[in-house]
Amino acid sequence: MTTKQTAGEVRHDASLVTDYDLHLFNQGTHYALHEKLGSHLLPQGEGTTFGVWAPNAERVSVIGDFNGWTPRRHELRPHGSSGIWEGVIPGVGRGATYKYHIESRFNGYRVDKADPFAVRQETPPATGSVIWDLEYVWQDQEWMRSRRARHALDAPLSIYEVHAGSWHRVLEEKSRPLSWREMAEPLAEYANRLGFTHVEFLPIMEHPFYGSWGYQTTGYFAPTSRYGSPQDFMFLVDHLHRHGLGVILDWVPSHFPTDEHGLGYFDGTHLYEHSDPRQGFHPDWGSFIFNYGRHEVRSFLISSALHWLERFHVDGLRVDAVASMLYLDYSRREGEWIPNPHGGRENLEAIRFLRSLNEEIYRRHPDVHTLAEESTSWPMVSRPTYLGGLGFGMKWDMGWMHDTLEYMGKDPIHRKYHHNRLTFRMLYAYHENFVLPLSHDEVVHGKGSLLGRMPGDLSQKFANLRLLFAYMVAQPGKKLLFMGGEFGQWSEWNHDHSLDWHLLEYAPHRGVQQLVADLNSLYRREPALHQGDLDPAGFEWIDCDDVLESTISLLRRAPAGGARPIAAAFNFTPVLRTDFRIGVPHGGYWKEMLNSDAAEYGGSGQGNLGGRNAEPQPWHGRPFSLQITLPPLTGLFFRCEEPGT
Repeated sequence: MTTKQTAGEVRHDASLVTDYDLHLFNQGTHYALHEKLGSHLLPQGEGTTFGVWAPNAERVSVIGDFNGWTPRRHELRPHGSSGIWEGVIPGVGRGATYKYHIESRFNGYRVDKADPFAVRQETPPATGSVIWDLEYVWQDQEWMRSRRARHALDAPLSIYEVHAGSWHRVLEEKSRPLSWREMAEPLAEYANRLGFTHVEFLPIMEHPFYGSWGYQTTGYFAPTSRYGSPQDFMFLVDHLHRHGLGVILDWVPSHFPTDEHGLGYFDGTHLYEHSDPRQGFHPDWGSFIFNYGRHEVRSFLISSALHWLERFHVDGLRVDAVASMLYLDYSRREGEWIPNPHGGRENLEAIRFLRSLNEEIYRRHPDVHTLAEESTSWPMVSRPTYLGGLGFGMKWDMGWMHDTLEYMGKDPIHRKYHHNRLTFRMLYAYHENFVLPLSHDEVVHGKGSLLGRMPGDLSQKFANLRLLFAYMVAQPGKKLLFMGGEFGQWSEWNHDHSLDWHLLEYAPHRGVQQLVADLNSLYRREPALHQGDLDPAGFEWIDCDDVLESTISLLRRAPAGGARPIAAAFNFTPVLRTDFRIGVPHGGYWKEMLNSDAAEYGGSGQGNLGGRNAEPQPWHGRPFSLQITLPPLTGLFFRCEEPGT
C-alpha cells in the first residue's frame, strides 16, 4: 500500500448509481450494491469513485492518507434525495487508506466510519478501509462445472470446520497464524487425506476483535486482512477447489458490533439497526441487531451474501444464530421485547428477509448450499418458501448434538437410563435436511474437548470417542466435525494457540485420526450411507430397544436401489458381547467393513474375522440374522456382499 498518492479535487461528473439502482435499493431488491457503493477504481488510473449511504448526514467527506485525514477537503455530494453521497477523487488509487467523515444533521454528531462496502480493510487494530480491486484469474472451472452433482441432496457431505487463525501456527515466528496462501496447500492435503468433502471456515469477514472468532463482523464485503489480501483468500478457495474440496463460509446477518467505526449509529441515526434497544440491541452479545424491515438493509445483507458466492466462488453460507433472528423475545425477559403487529413473538421482518435471501441465492446459484444454525423447533427451516418454509438448503441438528454428547458423557453404567437420547432424533430426523454437527460450540467455554468429555480410563476415553464418530457416520444426515476432534485434541480449543499437532506422535491419537479418515472414506464410497441421509427410505432400526445392554443396531439403504445395504451395530458399554445377534433382510455373506475397535485405531482388535454369513434364523422381525462379536465401546459396519434368499 502506498501513501504517496496525491489527490485532486473531487469531481462530480460521474456516477455509478442510476435511477433504476435507486428504485431497487429503496424497495429492498438491489442485490449488487457492492458494485455501486463503496470505492471503485476507475480505468487508466483516473482515480477512485466513492459512494456511501448516509441519508441523515449534513456533510460527508472522504479522509485518508492522501489528504492527511483532513475533513471537508474532499467532500462528496448527495445523489438527489436518495441519501447516497458520491464523488470521484482523481489521483487516488489502489492501496490508499480512507474513511468517511460524517457530519450528521442531528446533535452535532461527527464520526469517522469505515466503508461498509470496502473489499479490504486495514489489519486490526487499525480500522481504515483500503481501496482495492478483486481481479483474479480463477482456475477452478472443473470444480464449478461439477458442483451441482457434488451438492445434490443424495451426495455425501462431510465438513471439516476450521478457525483460520488457530488451525496451524508458525511456532518459530512467535506462533503467528498461517497466511491464506500458506494455508492452502497443507489444508487441502490434510482435508483430502482425511476424506472430507468440504472445509467450513468460521467467519472470515473483517472483525476488529480477534476473540470474537469473526462473529462480530464489521466488514461484510472484506475478508480479514490478518492473513493477507482478498486475492490471497481467493487463492485459498481456488486451491481447495482444484483439489476437490468445497468451501463454506460462516456468515453473520444476525447482529453486528458497536465499534464506532462500524455500522452502528452510522449517520447520527440508527440506520442499520433498530432505534429501540428492545429490538435493536442483543443482550447476549452486546451488539446491534439489523433492522430487517428496512429495505436498504435487506439489500445490503443480500448483496453481501451474493458477493461471497460470486466474487469469491464459495460454495455455501452457514447462517449464524438464526433463532435469534426469528424470535423477538430471544434471550429477553417479559417487558424487554416488542410483539409483532399480531401480538406474537415471531419476527415477521426477519422471516421475510431470510426467505428473500434464500430465494435469491438459489435463483442465481442453485448449485450452492445455505445452512441454518437454528436451535429451536421452528418448522420447515430447510423447506422451500413456496411451501411456507424459510428456504434454507439444510439445517444443523442441534438437538442431536446436545443429546448425543450428553449421553456419551455419562458413565456407561448409567447409560441405560438415558437410552432415549440415542433414539429420540429419529422421530424428527426427516422433518428437515439435517447436518449432524460436532462443532466449535461444543469445545469452548469450559465444556472441554470431545475426548476430555468422554468417561472412563484413558483407553476407554479413546474408545468412546471412536464410538461417537462411528455412530455419527451411521446416522442419517450430513456430517460436520470441528478441527482438533479428528485426532483427539485433549485441551479445549483456544483461538490464541495452534491445535496440538504434537499429539500425533502418540498412537492413540493417530488411531483416532485414521478412524476418521476411514469413516469418511466409507461414508463417501457407500451409497447406502449417504444417498438416504435426507430420505426416510434410507434408514431402518434393527433394534433400538436394547436399553439394559445399551446397544443399538440399524440398517442403511440407498433409496435409489442398486447398492448393497449396510448394517451397523453399536455397543455403548465396556462389556464384550459375544454371540450378539442382529436381524438382517438378506442371506449371504456380510463383510465387516469397519470396526472402531480395530488395532490400527488403538482398539483391542476384537472382531468378526472379516465378516459373517447370515443364518436363516429370523430375528428382529427379519428372515435372517448375523451372530457377531460386538466389542466393548465399539461401532461395527457390515455390508451385504452377495444377497441370498
